[in-house]
Amino acid sequence: MTRLSRLTIRGFRSIQSLEDFELKDLTVLIGANASGKSNFISFFRMLSYAMTGGALQFYIKRYGGASSMLFEGSERTPQIEASIHFYTEAGDNDYAFRVFHAAGDTLIFADEKFRFSRSTYPGKATWFDLGAGHVESRLVDEANTGNKTAQTILFLLRNCRVHQFHNTGEHAGLRQKHDSMDNRHLREDARNLAPLLLGLKQQYPKHYGRIIRSIRQIQPEFSDFELEEESGSVYLQWYERSSPCVFGAHQASDGSLRAMALVALLLLPEEKLPQIILLDEPELGLHPHAINIIAGLIKSVATTRQVVLATQSMTLLDYFDPADIVVVDRQEGASTFRRLDPRALESWLEDYSMAELWEKNVIAGTP
Repeated sequence: MTRLSRLTIRGFRSIQSLEDFELKDLTVLIGANASGKSNFISFFRMLSYAMTGGALQFYIKRYGGASSMLFEGSERTPQIEASIHFYTEAGDNDYAFRVFHAAGDTLIFADEKFRFSRSTYPGKATWFDLGAGHVESRLVDEANTGNKTAQTILFLLRNCRVHQFHNTGEHAGLRQKHDSMDNRHLREDARNLAPLLLGLKQQYPKHYGRIIRSIRQIQPEFSDFELEEESGSVYLQWYERSSPCVFGAHQASDGSLRAMALVALLLLPEEKLPQIILLDEPELGLHPHAINIIAGLIKSVATTRQVVLATQSMTLLDYFDPADIVVVDRQEGASTFRRLDPRALESWLEDYSMAELWEKNVIAGTP
Protein backbone atom coordinates (compact mmCIF):
# COMPACT_ATOMS: atom_id res chain seq x y z
CA MET A 1 0.00 0.00 0.00
CA THR A 2 1.19 3.51 -0.81
CA ARG A 3 1.83 5.33 2.45
CA LEU A 4 2.81 8.76 3.63
CA SER A 5 5.44 7.40 5.96
CA ARG A 6 7.32 10.44 7.34
CA LEU A 7 6.78 14.15 7.58
CA THR A 8 8.85 17.13 8.71
CA ILE A 9 7.27 20.56 9.30
CA ARG A 10 9.07 23.62 10.62
CA GLY A 11 7.63 27.07 11.27
CA PHE A 12 3.98 26.48 10.34
CA ARG A 13 1.52 28.08 12.77
CA SER A 14 2.08 26.50 16.20
CA ILE A 15 4.33 23.77 14.76
CA GLN A 16 7.79 25.17 15.38
CA SER A 17 9.56 21.89 14.65
CA LEU A 18 8.10 18.47 13.90
CA GLU A 19 10.92 16.17 12.79
CA ASP A 20 10.49 12.90 10.87
CA PHE A 21 7.00 12.35 12.26
CA GLU A 22 5.84 8.83 11.48
CA LEU A 23 2.33 8.32 10.16
CA LYS A 24 0.77 4.88 10.40
CA ASP A 25 -2.31 3.48 8.69
CA LEU A 26 -4.38 5.25 11.33
CA THR A 27 -3.24 8.30 13.28
CA VAL A 28 -5.55 9.86 15.87
CA LEU A 29 -4.54 13.30 17.17
CA ILE A 30 -5.88 14.30 20.58
CA GLY A 31 -5.16 17.32 22.74
CA ALA A 32 -6.58 20.42 24.36
CA ASN A 33 -8.05 23.33 22.43
CA ALA A 34 -5.32 25.29 20.59
CA SER A 35 -2.78 22.50 21.11
CA GLY A 36 -2.07 22.29 17.39
CA LYS A 37 -4.18 19.37 16.13
CA SER A 38 -6.04 21.47 13.58
CA ASN A 39 -2.80 23.20 12.57
CA PHE A 40 -1.42 19.82 11.58
CA ILE A 41 -4.50 19.23 9.41
CA SER A 42 -4.26 22.80 8.06
CA PHE A 43 -0.77 22.13 6.74
CA PHE A 44 -2.28 19.60 4.34
CA ARG A 45 -5.00 22.06 3.40
CA MET A 46 -2.29 24.56 2.42
CA LEU A 47 -0.52 21.82 0.49
CA SER A 48 -3.74 20.99 -1.35
CA TYR A 49 -4.12 24.59 -2.51
CA ALA A 50 -0.46 24.70 -3.57
CA MET A 51 -0.84 21.56 -5.68
CA THR A 52 -3.67 23.00 -7.80
CA GLY A 53 -1.06 24.97 -9.74
CA GLY A 54 -2.06 28.51 -8.85
CA ALA A 55 -4.00 28.78 -5.60
CA LEU A 56 -1.32 29.04 -2.90
CA GLN A 57 -1.49 32.84 -2.83
CA PHE A 58 -5.27 32.65 -2.66
CA TYR A 59 -4.97 30.33 0.36
CA ILE A 60 -2.54 32.71 2.08
CA LYS A 61 -4.91 35.67 1.68
CA ARG A 62 -8.00 33.68 2.57
CA TYR A 63 -6.53 32.41 5.84
CA GLY A 64 -5.14 35.65 7.22
CA GLY A 65 -1.88 36.35 5.40
CA ALA A 66 1.57 34.83 5.65
CA SER A 67 2.39 36.24 9.10
CA SER A 68 -0.51 34.31 10.62
CA MET A 69 0.92 31.08 9.20
CA LEU A 70 4.44 31.53 10.54
CA PHE A 71 5.28 30.35 14.05
CA GLU A 72 4.74 33.38 16.30
CA GLY A 73 4.78 35.67 13.26
CA SER A 74 7.26 36.68 10.58
CA GLU A 75 9.63 38.48 12.98
CA ARG A 76 10.16 35.30 14.99
CA THR A 77 9.96 32.82 12.10
CA PRO A 78 10.70 34.07 8.56
CA GLN A 79 10.05 30.79 6.73
CA ILE A 80 8.17 27.50 6.57
CA GLU A 81 10.04 24.31 5.72
CA ALA A 82 8.63 20.88 4.98
CA SER A 83 9.62 17.50 3.61
CA ILE A 84 7.20 14.70 2.82
CA HIS A 85 8.16 11.07 2.27
CA PHE A 86 5.90 8.58 0.50
CA TYR A 87 6.61 4.86 0.47
CA THR A 88 5.49 2.81 -2.54
CA GLU A 89 6.33 -0.71 -3.69
CA ALA A 90 8.54 0.75 -6.42
CA GLY A 91 10.53 2.96 -4.04
CA ASP A 92 10.59 6.18 -2.05
CA ASN A 93 9.12 9.47 -3.29
CA ASP A 94 10.28 12.66 -1.56
CA TYR A 95 9.03 16.24 -1.90
CA ALA A 96 10.52 19.18 -0.01
CA PHE A 97 10.06 22.93 -0.06
CA ARG A 98 10.94 26.11 1.80
CA VAL A 99 8.88 29.30 1.53
CA PHE A 100 9.89 32.61 3.10
CA HIS A 101 8.02 35.74 4.11
CA ALA A 102 7.99 38.49 1.50
CA ALA A 103 6.53 41.95 0.88
CA GLY A 104 2.76 42.07 0.83
CA ASP A 105 2.58 39.56 3.68
CA THR A 106 2.93 36.65 1.32
CA LEU A 107 5.18 33.62 0.88
CA ILE A 108 7.70 32.98 -1.90
CA PHE A 109 9.52 29.74 -2.62
CA ALA A 110 13.15 29.75 -1.53
CA ASP A 111 13.55 26.09 -2.45
CA GLU A 112 11.45 23.34 -4.00
CA LYS A 113 12.65 19.88 -4.98
CA PHE A 114 11.64 16.25 -5.42
CA ARG A 115 13.19 12.84 -6.07
CA PHE A 116 12.38 9.17 -6.54
CA SER A 117 14.70 6.53 -5.08
CA ARG A 118 14.05 3.10 -6.57
CA SER A 119 13.93 0.29 -4.00
CA THR A 120 16.15 -1.94 -6.15
CA TYR A 121 18.97 0.64 -6.25
CA PRO A 122 21.28 1.38 -3.32
CA GLY A 123 21.19 4.81 -1.65
CA LYS A 124 19.07 7.87 -2.36
CA ALA A 125 18.55 9.50 -5.75
CA THR A 126 19.70 13.04 -6.54
CA TRP A 127 17.18 15.80 -5.89
CA PHE A 128 15.50 17.45 -8.88
CA ASP A 129 15.72 21.19 -8.10
CA LEU A 130 12.78 23.39 -9.12
CA GLY A 131 14.58 26.64 -8.30
CA ALA A 132 13.57 29.63 -6.17
CA GLY A 133 11.72 32.92 -6.34
CA HIS A 134 8.37 31.61 -7.58
CA VAL A 135 5.07 32.33 -5.84
CA GLU A 136 3.30 29.10 -6.88
CA SER A 137 4.57 25.52 -6.90
CA ARG A 138 6.58 24.54 -9.97
CA LEU A 139 5.93 20.86 -9.35
CA VAL A 140 2.67 21.19 -11.31
CA ASP A 141 4.50 22.79 -14.27
CA GLU A 142 7.16 20.08 -14.19
CA ALA A 143 4.51 17.37 -14.17
CA ASN A 144 2.92 19.00 -17.21
CA THR A 145 6.20 18.62 -19.14
CA GLY A 146 5.83 14.84 -18.90
CA ASN A 147 8.28 14.24 -16.04
CA LYS A 148 7.06 10.89 -14.67
CA THR A 149 8.49 11.38 -11.20
CA ALA A 150 6.89 14.82 -10.91
CA GLN A 151 3.58 13.36 -12.09
CA THR A 152 3.72 10.58 -9.51
CA ILE A 153 4.60 12.87 -6.60
CA LEU A 154 1.97 15.41 -7.66
CA PHE A 155 -0.60 12.60 -7.75
CA LEU A 156 0.42 11.46 -4.25
CA LEU A 157 0.26 14.99 -2.83
CA ARG A 158 -3.12 15.68 -4.41
CA ASN A 159 -4.38 12.47 -2.83
CA CYS A 160 -3.79 13.84 0.67
CA ARG A 161 -7.29 15.27 1.10
CA VAL A 162 -8.67 17.17 4.06
CA HIS A 163 -12.38 16.79 4.81
CA GLN A 164 -14.10 19.03 7.32
CA PHE A 165 -17.88 19.20 7.35
CA HIS A 166 -18.28 21.88 10.03
CA ASN A 167 -19.89 24.48 7.80
CA THR A 168 -23.54 23.43 7.62
CA GLY A 169 -25.03 26.90 8.05
CA GLU A 170 -27.89 28.34 6.04
CA HIS A 171 -25.67 29.32 3.11
CA ALA A 172 -23.33 26.31 3.22
CA GLY A 173 -22.65 24.61 -0.11
CA LEU A 174 -24.02 21.35 1.28
CA ARG A 175 -27.48 22.95 1.48
CA GLN A 176 -27.42 24.37 -2.06
CA LYS A 177 -27.95 22.94 -5.55
CA HIS A 178 -24.74 21.74 -7.16
CA ASP A 179 -23.43 20.95 -10.64
CA SER A 180 -24.48 17.39 -11.50
CA MET A 181 -21.17 16.74 -13.29
CA ASP A 182 -19.10 17.38 -10.14
CA ASN A 183 -19.22 13.79 -8.91
CA ARG A 184 -15.71 12.40 -9.26
CA HIS A 185 -14.64 12.90 -5.62
CA LEU A 186 -16.26 14.31 -2.49
CA ARG A 187 -15.21 17.92 -1.98
CA GLU A 188 -13.54 19.09 1.23
CA ASP A 189 -16.79 20.60 2.57
CA ALA A 190 -19.12 18.02 0.93
CA ARG A 191 -20.84 20.70 -1.16
CA ASN A 192 -21.11 18.19 -4.03
CA LEU A 193 -22.65 15.42 -1.92
CA ALA A 194 -25.88 15.33 -3.96
CA PRO A 195 -24.26 14.81 -7.40
CA LEU A 196 -21.79 12.36 -5.88
CA LEU A 197 -24.63 10.26 -4.46
CA LEU A 198 -26.50 10.41 -7.76
CA GLY A 199 -23.39 9.16 -9.57
CA LEU A 200 -22.97 6.32 -7.07
CA LYS A 201 -26.61 5.31 -7.40
CA GLN A 202 -26.22 5.07 -11.18
CA GLN A 203 -22.74 3.54 -11.42
CA TYR A 204 -22.03 1.88 -8.04
CA PRO A 205 -25.38 0.59 -6.73
CA LYS A 206 -23.76 -1.74 -4.15
CA HIS A 207 -21.80 1.09 -2.57
CA TYR A 208 -24.84 3.34 -2.71
CA GLY A 209 -26.86 0.64 -0.91
CA ARG A 210 -24.23 0.41 1.86
CA ILE A 211 -24.42 4.18 2.33
CA ILE A 212 -28.22 4.03 2.63
CA ARG A 213 -28.09 1.20 5.18
CA SER A 214 -25.46 2.97 7.29
CA ILE A 215 -27.41 6.23 7.34
CA ARG A 216 -30.48 4.28 8.48
CA GLN A 217 -28.46 2.95 11.41
CA ILE A 218 -27.77 6.55 12.45
CA GLN A 219 -31.17 8.00 11.47
CA PRO A 220 -33.82 5.22 11.74
CA GLU A 221 -36.50 7.36 10.04
CA PHE A 222 -34.36 7.83 6.92
CA SER A 223 -35.60 5.89 3.88
CA ASP A 224 -33.68 6.86 0.74
CA PHE A 225 -32.38 9.86 -1.17
CA GLU A 226 -34.45 11.57 -3.82
CA LEU A 227 -31.87 12.77 -6.32
CA GLU A 228 -33.06 14.39 -9.51
CA GLU A 229 -31.08 16.39 -12.01
CA GLU A 230 -32.70 19.68 -12.93
CA SER A 231 -31.11 22.12 -15.39
CA GLY A 232 -27.69 20.54 -14.81
CA SER A 233 -27.90 20.71 -10.99
CA VAL A 234 -28.79 18.33 -8.17
CA TYR A 235 -30.25 19.17 -4.77
CA LEU A 236 -29.86 16.95 -1.68
CA GLN A 237 -33.30 15.51 -0.85
CA TRP A 238 -34.62 12.36 0.80
CA TYR A 239 -37.66 10.47 2.03
CA GLU A 240 -38.42 9.33 5.56
CA ARG A 241 -40.18 6.06 6.42
CA SER A 242 -43.19 7.61 8.15
CA SER A 243 -43.89 10.43 5.70
CA PRO A 244 -44.72 10.74 2.00
CA CYS A 245 -43.04 14.17 1.92
CA VAL A 246 -39.68 14.89 0.35
CA PHE A 247 -37.25 16.54 2.77
CA GLY A 248 -34.49 18.89 1.64
CA ALA A 249 -31.11 19.88 2.99
CA HIS A 250 -32.58 23.18 4.21
CA GLN A 251 -34.73 21.19 6.69
CA ALA A 252 -31.98 18.96 8.10
CA SER A 253 -30.06 19.42 11.33
CA ASP A 254 -26.35 20.13 11.19
CA GLY A 255 -25.57 16.75 12.70
CA SER A 256 -27.71 14.88 10.16
CA LEU A 257 -25.95 16.52 7.21
CA ARG A 258 -22.51 15.86 8.69
CA ALA A 259 -23.38 12.22 9.31
CA MET A 260 -24.56 11.81 5.70
CA ALA A 261 -21.35 13.34 4.38
CA LEU A 262 -19.11 11.23 6.61
CA VAL A 263 -20.87 7.99 5.76
CA ALA A 264 -20.70 8.76 2.04
CA LEU A 265 -16.99 9.58 2.24
CA LEU A 266 -16.04 6.48 4.20
CA LEU A 267 -18.05 4.11 2.00
CA LEU A 268 -16.87 5.40 -1.38
CA PRO A 269 -15.65 2.88 -3.97
CA GLU A 270 -11.90 2.26 -3.87
CA GLU A 271 -11.21 4.33 -6.99
CA LYS A 272 -12.98 7.37 -5.52
CA LEU A 273 -11.27 7.24 -2.13
CA PRO A 274 -8.30 9.54 -1.46
CA GLN A 275 -5.06 7.74 -0.64
CA ILE A 276 -4.70 9.73 2.60
CA ILE A 277 -7.89 10.92 4.31
CA LEU A 278 -7.55 13.74 6.85
CA LEU A 279 -10.54 14.47 9.10
CA ASP A 280 -10.81 17.42 11.47
CA GLU A 281 -13.16 16.71 14.40
CA PRO A 282 -15.50 14.35 12.53
CA GLU A 283 -17.55 13.87 15.70
CA LEU A 284 -18.85 17.45 15.73
CA GLY A 285 -22.62 17.50 16.23
CA LEU A 286 -23.01 13.72 16.19
CA HIS A 287 -24.97 11.59 18.66
CA PRO A 288 -22.84 9.01 20.54
CA HIS A 289 -24.56 6.20 18.58
CA ALA A 290 -23.61 7.93 15.32
CA ILE A 291 -20.02 8.25 16.56
CA ASN A 292 -20.03 4.48 17.10
CA ILE A 293 -21.01 3.89 13.45
CA ILE A 294 -18.50 6.43 12.14
CA ALA A 295 -15.68 4.94 14.24
CA GLY A 296 -16.33 1.52 12.74
CA LEU A 297 -16.26 2.95 9.22
CA ILE A 298 -13.02 4.81 9.94
CA LYS A 299 -11.33 1.64 11.18
CA SER A 300 -12.59 -0.26 8.16
CA VAL A 301 -11.37 2.28 5.59
CA ALA A 302 -7.99 2.42 7.37
CA THR A 303 -7.33 -1.14 6.20
CA THR A 304 -6.88 0.13 2.62
CA ARG A 305 -6.22 3.86 3.06
CA GLN A 306 -4.30 6.01 5.51
CA VAL A 307 -6.49 8.01 7.86
CA VAL A 308 -5.41 10.94 10.01
CA LEU A 309 -8.02 12.47 12.28
CA ALA A 310 -8.02 15.17 14.93
CA THR A 311 -10.60 14.74 17.67
CA GLN A 312 -11.75 16.09 21.02
CA SER A 313 -14.27 13.31 21.53
CA MET A 314 -13.71 10.89 24.39
CA THR A 315 -16.44 8.70 22.94
CA LEU A 316 -14.59 8.42 19.62
CA LEU A 317 -11.22 7.88 21.30
CA ASP A 318 -12.37 4.67 22.95
CA TYR A 319 -12.68 2.94 19.59
CA PHE A 320 -8.97 3.18 18.78
CA ASP A 321 -5.87 1.38 19.98
CA PRO A 322 -3.24 3.23 22.06
CA ALA A 323 -0.67 2.75 19.26
CA ASP A 324 -2.91 4.80 16.94
CA ILE A 325 -3.05 7.78 19.28
CA VAL A 326 -0.79 10.84 19.17
CA VAL A 327 -1.02 13.35 22.03
CA VAL A 328 -0.60 16.98 20.98
CA ASP A 329 0.47 19.51 23.65
CA ARG A 330 1.80 23.05 23.69
CA GLN A 331 5.14 23.78 25.37
CA GLU A 332 6.31 27.40 25.39
CA GLY A 333 3.92 28.12 22.54
CA ALA A 334 5.10 25.25 20.31
CA SER A 335 3.07 22.13 19.52
CA THR A 336 4.60 18.79 20.47
CA PHE A 337 3.49 15.42 19.09
CA ARG A 338 3.92 12.22 21.11
CA ARG A 339 2.67 8.78 20.06
CA LEU A 340 1.47 6.68 22.96
CA ASP A 341 3.42 3.60 24.06
CA PRO A 342 0.91 0.75 24.53
CA ARG A 343 3.27 -1.12 26.85
CA ALA A 344 3.38 1.79 29.30
CA LEU A 345 -0.42 1.77 29.51
CA GLU A 346 -1.05 -1.97 29.87
CA SER A 347 -1.70 -1.91 33.62
CA TRP A 348 -3.86 1.22 33.38
CA LEU A 349 -6.01 -0.26 30.63
CA GLU A 350 -6.89 -3.24 32.82
CA ASP A 351 -9.09 -0.90 34.86
CA TYR A 352 -9.74 2.18 32.70
CA SER A 353 -10.69 3.03 29.13
CA MET A 354 -8.61 5.32 26.91
CA ALA A 355 -11.17 8.09 27.39
CA GLU A 356 -10.91 7.78 31.17
CA LEU A 357 -7.12 7.94 31.01
CA TRP A 358 -7.39 11.08 28.90
CA GLU A 359 -9.88 12.62 31.30
CA LYS A 360 -7.66 11.78 34.28
CA ASN A 361 -4.69 13.35 32.45
CA VAL A 362 -2.72 10.11 32.62
CA ILE A 363 -1.81 10.44 28.97
CA ALA A 364 -1.78 14.28 29.06
CA GLY A 365 -3.39 16.24 26.22
CA THR A 366 -5.68 18.20 28.56
CA PRO A 367 -5.63 21.90 29.49
